[in-house]
Amino acid sequence: MTSLGHNTKRLGAEVIADMLKGYGVTHVFMVPAVLRRTFAEMERRTSIARIHCHGEKSAAYMADGYARASGKPGICMAQVIGALNLAAGLRDAYLAHSPVIAITGGRDPKTKFRKVYQEVDDVPAFEPVTKFNATIDDIARAPDMLRQAFRVATTGAPGPVHLQFRGNEGQLDLDEAEMEPLVEPQFAQVPPFRPQPQAEHVAAALDLLQRAERPIFVAGGGVRASGAGPDLVALAEALQIPVATSLNGKDAIPGTHPLSIGVAGSYSRESANWAVNRADLVCFIGTETGGMTTHFWAVPKIGTPAIQIDIEPESLGRNYPLQASVLGDAKAVLAAMLAKADKGSAGRRTAWVSEITSLRAEWYAKYRSLLESNQVPIHPARICGELTKHVPDDAIVVVDTGHAGMWMGGMYDLRSPAQSYMRSAGHLGWAFPAGIGAKAACPECPVVVFTGDAGFWYHIGEIETAVRWNIASVTVVNNNGGGNQSKRGFDRVYGGESNNRSRELWTYRPMNFAKIAEDIGALGIRVEHAADLAPALACALAANRPAVIDVATDIEALAPTAVS
Repeated sequence: MTSLGHNTKRLGAEVIADMLKGYGVTHVFMVPAVLRRTFAEMERRTSIARIHCHGEKSAAYMADGYARASGKPGICMAQVIGALNLAAGLRDAYLAHSPVIAITGGRDPKTKFRKVYQEVDDVPAFEPVTKFNATIDDIARAPDMLRQAFRVATTGAPGPVHLQFRGNEGQLDLDEAEMEPLVEPQFAQVPPFRPQPQAEHVAAALDLLQRAERPIFVAGGGVRASGAGPDLVALAEALQIPVATSLNGKDAIPGTHPLSIGVAGSYSRESANWAVNRADLVCFIGTETGGMTTHFWAVPKIGTPAIQIDIEPESLGRNYPLQASVLGDAKAVLAAMLAKADKGSAGRRTAWVSEITSLRAEWYAKYRSLLESNQVPIHPARICGELTKHVPDDAIVVVDTGHAGMWMGGMYDLRSPAQSYMRSAGHLGWAFPAGIGAKAACPECPVVVFTGDAGFWYHIGEIETAVRWNIASVTVVNNNGGGNQSKRGFDRVYGGESNNRSRELWTYRPMNFAKIAEDIGALGIRVEHAADLAPALACALAANRPAVIDVATDIEALAPTAVS
């Protein structure tokens, strides 16, 4: 533990600012007004940027993007009237196990139940979306509660934490007490601990893998959080075992690796689902085996021989009966397996790897015409194909849910182990503000966001935030004039046919987002022909300012649905 001062009477705002700096926080995302004096102390005493944005959900999404990109807790704040919006924004961080610390103002005991302006008890709203949800009514508790927030957010499976400071704007920070700003640097980054597995559990799992003829790994977000991608690839190569991933684990292995078969589940690549369902043993690593990753437990079917590796004991065997389970940090478990691996057993899987190679080739042959399409309006698969070819090797790619998640989950390949991939865990509109947060966390890395116009509309005002703070993410908008993931569903309820009444439920007025971006002060580029995609991306990445690439696409193009 690092002490940043002496245990003397000090202002709460000073201690909070010093502690955030001590934990390596570089940005705080907020909608004012909250902890006003703390922000003044940040400006006077630290180098923390105070990013004032236009909505509390955006603030939470920015903190989430910051956390996922850097592995450091992201900080977001709101006053009491905005606290419920902040709680709503934490849902994605909670679902994706992202270490976000939310700080809000709260009710003052002296005025509770007297109908104070804007006052609502917000604490219960944070309960389902946090690992730790607490109130601070005495400023002397701020140091130990902040330390606990960082500890909880980063340990085990990471996740959000909420601290409510007394006062509608958290005016508790104006109080003084005898305290010092103690910091535990170990908890400034994920993972702070690497729990080691039991040797007999590693041996049992490894024995099953080595005896299997058609095993497959399914890697999830826990592999990403642990930084275990290289270890997974090394073990897969040693034993010649193919790798599928969840959406959260997509960057665990480059899509161009010969053992990579793609994303499995619902927003997936057909070849991955085919491979998982042909396997005689499935080894889940760092995934909770939820509905999206398994296409509602059809990929693989329940009863398929399975192994699971996870840092949280309650995840082991939750959805699949297991032949072996290993509790521990993904990197530690995979390293232990690799140290004991019998590489000679790889020969048992020659035919299986050949089959995987054929499945990969079959998928690329089926979709090559779309990935290379020159049609006008542009086909969204072509955007994915161009991003695969032209996103820089050190880029962070941030992807929305809905059709954006389906197109990129299935059609986009990471080329380099240095490329990073982050996706919305379920909230449309997440990607654009999350991309701002990711760029704030990693200013030296190119950040490329992929969203649709339906997602972009949610938080379009944050273009101004990015411009004001010169946070130079590049946002590619699949602009087809509608939320056409909904087309199939509305067609069904209107008798199986598309008509004007059904289409009005998911279509918008035509819009040129490049013009909007330019008016706000960002770089805006309109792309109407596929050949212009690569030059537009190069121009946007070189501009060193926020950029929006508005790609006019085919509203009738629907992402392929999952197979099982």
